[in-house]
Amino acid sequence: MLILENALAPNWDVGGFLCLDACQTPKNPYILGVSIQMNKPPKHILPIIVVAQFCCTSLWFASNGVMQDLVYNFGLGTSAVGTLTSAVQFGFISGTLLFALLTLTDRFSPSKVFLVCALWGAASNALLLWEGNSTITLFVFRYLTGFFLAGIYPVGMKIAADYFDKGLGTSLGYLVGALVVGTAFPHLLKNFDQLLSWQQVITITSVLALSGGVLIWTLVPNGPYRKPSQQLQLTAFFQVFKNRQFKVAAFGYFGHMWELYALWAFVPVLLTTFAETHSSSLSVPLWSFAVIGVGGLACMLGGHIARNKGSKSTARTALLLSGCCCVLLPLVFVWGKPYFFLAFLLFWGMVVAADSPQFSTLVAQNAIPELKGTALTIVNCIGFAISIVSLQLLSFLLQQTPSIWTYTLLALGPAFGLYHLITKKGD
Repeated sequence: MLILENALAPNWDVGGFLCLDACQTPKNPYILGVSIQMNKPPKHILPIIVVAQFCCTSLWFASNGVMQDLVYNFGLGTSAVGTLTSAVQFGFISGTLLFALLTLTDRFSPSKVFLVCALWGAASNALLLWEGNSTITLFVFRYLTGFFLAGIYPVGMKIAADYFDKGLGTSLGYLVGALVVGTAFPHLLKNFDQLLSWQQVITITSVLALSGGVLIWTLVPNGPYRKPSQQLQLTAFFQVFKNRQFKVAAFGYFGHMWELYALWAFVPVLLTTFAETHSSSLSVPLWSFAVIGVGGLACMLGGHIARNKGSKSTARTALLLSGCCCVLLPLVFVWGKPYFFLAFLLFWGMVVAADSPQFSTLVAQNAIPELKGTALTIVNCIGFAISIVSLQLLSFLLQQTPSIWTYTLLALGPAFGLYHLITKKGD
């Protein structure tokens, strides 16, 4: 029995006895002829991770949801949307780069990392309420918010991967879906501007982030599939890309990221431009929430589709459809039918997000087990760096010319991702 106790991971059932002494998952499911089966994760685990992810990622677009108020109260310029959104992305990149180089999520308890980052992220977000803010201070505070989100979004996926081996695509579908809805949530709050001031919107998102961190810390301990790294590995950034299938999944994700956040950031601009051009009456905050938030449902639906079709096929199809939307946008815009335009944006909002959890699944499945958290963080780091380029480029071009055809440059991302997913090398 001593051999069994030292060989088996916690929460593994062995002939009716539960062994709790060891910390590593056995590679061989049969030791001394005894069949080992892992107990299913407690039913509360996935819902708690999903709720916490929603609460904490509401920080992401908190400033976008109240952008017009920030512009008015602090005298910001016309480039504020691109600048403050990019500040979050830049902070996220810095955070993920540091986390990856130090392999923090593989060396320390992911739940504790999640809590600490949620607390500091909420505090950074709350600093938007300071009456002495300027463009520079707002940029710094949004940068810090993004930095600490690096310990929330990829760490949440790491926690899920530590609990769910089979069906990871479905689990991450719910998890990323929560991120999408959380990202859209400030727009929904802003829709009730007659009831809520912009200061209350910021306060609510900060309180939600605090709550999410506490939920994870108190109710979600380390998962049974966690394989902690025992030492600092500064070469991990390069090690993870030695696997060919890992690179294919990562490159597909990079193409996806070129499009995703640029679209999300400019959805309110698209809606406002359409309403002004075609003299339509639209609730921009409400439809912004709907277009972004519907992607959360698509992530969850895509997770179930991936069970039968596979993560790679599901991601590839969604990426193809979103690329088509990039190209078709000007035609739908010029046609000028409000309901058709809104339906088109809702469809785009679905397919642009649906592939994200499946790419993350492919990355996690093809990563070195001891560096799974670091691998997810690295890919997020590079992906968000790419999103800054597309955000700034789109913002710059729209300032030069307001042509709706400018948005077609977003199609470059899906084209890049599809090239790597479809080629024989990728297969």
